[in-house]
Amino acid sequence: LGRVLIVDDDLLVRETMRDYIEHIGYAVRDVGSAEEALAEIAKEAPDLVLLDVRMPRITGIDLCRQLKRDPMTHLIPVVLLTAERELDSRVAGLAAGADDYFTKPVPPRELDARPRSLIRPKRGPEDLEEAESPITSPALTVGARDPATPGLSQS
Repeated sequence: LGRVLIVDDDLLVRETMRDYIEHIGYAVRDVGSAEEALAEIAKEAPDLVLLDVRMPRITGIDLCRQLKRDPMTHLIPVVLLTAERELDSRVAGLAAGADDYFTKPVPPRELDARPRSLIRPKRGPEDLEEAESPITSPALTVGARDPATPGLSQS
């Protein structure tokens, strides 16, 4: 289904989330710091990052901001995880580019549903060309039949 990277400085949280996410069918890697996360992402980009907000040195919000500014990683969905219930943290995380925000402990049903909605199939340039043809073909067909649209005529 996809690859998930869990980034949390709490080993118990990482193990619990890893066990559950693997159980629902995802390949999982987990690390305890933002620095380790950057090294893992450089080796192989995940399809989803679950990222704790409060970590030593580089916070989850700072790492999220860094990932979203980098052209190589900006499309990777990032879900911030925190025990905090403060509105300021949620707003800061979303402003940093987070795709979603969970309050820990994350209910298992939410862990089951959210990765599926955030992990999108990767599309190559050839797939995008195929996806474009059903959109442009009807427009060209209409233009070819309608003398009022001379710029689209294919004759």
